[in-house]
This record gives sequence, structure tokens and C-alpha cells, in this order.
Amino acid sequence: MQQPGGHEQNADQIAYWNGPSGQRWADRHAAQETILGPIAEVLIDRARPKPGERVLDVGCGSGATTFAFARAVAPDGFALGLDVSEPMLSQARAFAPKGLPLDFVLADATVYPFEPASYDLLASRFGVMFFADPIASFTNLRRALKPTGRLAFVCWREPKENPWMMAPLMAVYKHVPKMPPVGPEEPGPFAFAFEERVMRILKGAGFADVAMEPHNLPMDIAIGGGLDAAVDGSLQIGPASRALQGHPPETVAAAKASIREVLAPFVKGQNVALQGAIWIVTARAG
Repeated sequence: MQQPGGHEQNADQIAYWNGPSGQRWADRHAAQETILGPIAEVLIDRARPKPGERVLDVGCGSGATTFAFARAVAPDGFALGLDVSEPMLSQARAFAPKGLPLDFVLADATVYPFEPASYDLLASRFGVMFFADPIASFTNLRRALKPTGRLAFVCWREPKENPWMMAPLMAVYKHVPKMPPVGPEEPGPFAFAFEERVMRILKGAGFADVAMEPHNLPMDIAIGGGLDAAVDGSLQIGPASRALQGHPPETVAAAKASIREVLAPFVKGQNVALQGAIWIVTARAG
């Protein structure tokens, strides 16, 4: 499988997103897009792409956000989706609607040689929290923006504010040791949870007028499939899944029962909705 070259400090992330974990994300793209689709709508609303603009979509995954941006800027604009994951970009290329002005590139945004001052909008849905050196990464990305360019991305707030991910994990921790804690400066899904750090990174990379808006929304982890679907989804992807990797079937079965118990109070019909909490981050190129 092809893997992008990249910044040496991003090697672990590149390997992760091109290995079995990246393939699992690709395999669950439809379910994940159902869960995360409302967040894409929030992002696009705040990013305000306009017809004729050029958009750079970082960490585009299987391409749903890139498709949306391309529709918004068509027919004379252009959207480029960038990701380090070949399994997900293969899907993006296969799923891309015909006739949209878009393309995809397998690359590490930290070092990719973007054409300077060539994009109006830099956007991302959960694709920018995994840089080992985020100031260097955002500095490189800012160079791709026109002087009048702007930034808009969404990232997760603190774990405790995101029970849709953490409740299943806490149930799993009744049966397995806790995973090693991730340091506050290390890449990961919650790397941008704290406002002070995000502000420091973006200002350090030369962005101006940085603003962060907290936004809460329900996350139906059952995607309309009921409690069984919610439990199975928690075991297939996300922190609960990672915590159970390598453990024997009987441990997984016990953890599954605990996840079911903790999620049962949130069942409403075929939905199992828990809170999700994000930051909507905006800025100017400077």
C-alpha cells in the first residue's frame, strides 16, 4: 500500500492511518459519516465557502467534506482534499460525484509543497489534531492561503464533555487496564481540547483574529439502529475499541455487556444519543 512521505515526527500517525486502524475507519465510513454529518454542516456554515473560491480540506478522510465544499464553490471554484490515509483516500476517489471541481492528494500537510497563496479557505473536520509539530504544520498551511484567506476547522473539546466517546470507554475500563495517558502536547483526538493551546499554536503560525466558539450537539451512536448497533459501533472504532485491542474474547464479551448497560439509559426508540462537544475555530491568514 502506498504511504505518503512526511515529517519524521508524523511517522507514527502515518503508519496508524495506513494500517488496520485506518482500514477500520474506511470500512465504517458510511456509519461515521451519519454520526459526524451534522458537524460537517456546522463547519460549512461557519466556513462560508463561496462560488469560485479555492478550498483546502485537511484530513479529508473518505471525502464527504471535500464533496460538500466542491458543491459550494462550483462551477468555477476548486476543492482539494488532503489526507495521509490511502485506505480512506481510495474511497474518496471512488465516491467522488462526477463533474465536481475537486481532487485529492495523499500527503502530510506539515511538509507538502503547496503552491503559495493559492487558496481562499483552509478547512478541516477533525483532521488537524494529529500533527507532532502543529506550529510548523499550520505555518506550512498558512503559506498556501492567499493574504485574504481564512481558516475554519472543528476539533473536540475535553473528553469529559464528550460522553458519546467516553461512556463506552469507562465501561471497558471495568475490565482492562487504562491506556497510557496522552500528554497535553501530544497528537490525538483531544489534542486541541484546550483553548489556550489552540490560540498559542495558531498565533504562533501567523494567523490573526483567532476565535473559538464552543458548540454542543447530540451524537446518535446507534445511527438509528438501536442499542445493539450502538454497542457494536463502540467496539469497532474509537477509544473503547482501542482499549480492547489484544484482549481475549471473554474480556471483550464482558466489556460489551458493560457498554450495553451504560448506554441503555440513553435509548430513545432506535436512537442512542449522547452529548458531543466541539470547538469551531476560525481565523484570518494574517
